[in-house]
Amino acid sequence: MSGEIAFNPDDKYNAFLTTCRKAPHGTGKLAGVAVAVKDNISTLNIETTCASKILKGYIPPYDAHAVGLLKSEGAAIVGKTNMDEFGMGTTTENSGFGPTLNPCDTTRVPGGSSGGSAAAVAAGMVRMALGTDTGGSIRCPAAFCGIVGLKPSYGRVSRYGLIAYSNSLEQIGPMGKTVTDVSTLMGVIAGYDRHDTSSLNKPYNHTPKADIKGLRIGIPQEYFGKGVDSQVAAVVKKAIGRLEELGATTVPCSIPSMEYALAAYYVTCTCEASSNLARFDGVRYGPAADTKKSWHDAYQEVRSAAFGPEVRRRIMLGTFALSSGYYGKYYAKAQIARENIKADFNRIFADVDVIAGPTMPTIAFKLKEKSDPLSMYLADILTVPANLAGIPAISVPCGKSEGMPVGLQIMGRMFDDERVVDVAYAYEQAVN
Repeated sequence: MSGEIAFNPDDKYNAFLTTCRKAPHGTGKLAGVAVAVKDNISTLNIETTCASKILKGYIPPYDAHAVGLLKSEGAAIVGKTNMDEFGMGTTTENSGFGPTLNPCDTTRVPGGSSGGSAAAVAAGMVRMALGTDTGGSIRCPAAFCGIVGLKPSYGRVSRYGLIAYSNSLEQIGPMGKTVTDVSTLMGVIAGYDRHDTSSLNKPYNHTPKADIKGLRIGIPQEYFGKGVDSQVAAVVKKAIGRLEELGATTVPCSIPSMEYALAAYYVTCTCEASSNLARFDGVRYGPAADTKKSWHDAYQEVRSAAFGPEVRRRIMLGTFALSSGYYGKYYAKAQIARENIKADFNRIFADVDVIAGPTMPTIAFKLKEKSDPLSMYLADILTVPANLAGIPAISVPCGKSEGMPVGLQIMGRMFDDERVVDVAYAYEQAVN
């Protein structure tokens, strides 16, 4: 990849919070390619806010490991993309700097929390982008905006330089127009990093293949049950039928622990967020606290004014679940449920190679449609299991419902990211 940087700065969708024209860094796999970076990933000398007013004006003194790898391969970092504040949301409406609009229909959300990255790719502003996925935050906007997004296996991409929301769940991952672009970006950012204790020596050196003859695909009944829109289910079933035409076989299966997945996810992520966001106190980070007031009053004032309502809600939920007398009742039980989910996936993967189903239960919501927090949380039901289990999952466009994109989600065994990419690529090649 080489040539002039292709970057269209005309942002009609509020996809970017910061734009810049950084020169490409020499030659490499991404030479001359414009890449957008989600605003919770640290970038040297470029403002990084997590779409929160509490970090307005913060300029990191270093690059995240993934960003450094992009630069080493010649990529040009052209801007930081909008997101739900600190990654907390499914629509990018929770940004402290206004919502991002879906390029497919500006009356609808782009998904979240990596909505800005997805919109930038879908609108043709950039070819590739980095997002982060804690409970579906790459796959959801990829599905809603009609692009490709990969959540890597946990530990395969360094989290160093990612401003933490939920350490045990979130991963940096690639987003792009095509499976090939996503695979190329994954090949750049994956690998061991000594700065990250969760990082594993699992480099990704793979060229996607379209041969899936003999592949066994698990079809969980829960992914086509209550809460999944019938038209979305029909589009995805048709896509799975296309995989069968390519030589794959389908195997019905069940994930009984999915009944507890959403509760386990939200208890886990809010507890970790409660701890991680304690540093934003007006002393270490955030607007300067009023030194004339007591520390408690100043701390409360800074956080109440600068954190958005969803962030405050999740901090309070996590603090409550971790409090004395409730830790065992909530957090400990959530970890048991999480182990049950991992066990269910291991059992299924003993008989199948990948699992397929819808990425999201519906098409993109209308703006302000999910004003009730609980209804927004329920939208994550099909994506959070992969995060709880740490397995790879990709969303690839597979058709439309009511004129809006629908995503086919492919999940694989831990560290079997290559096979997941191959299945998505085989489908993409077949329909294109």
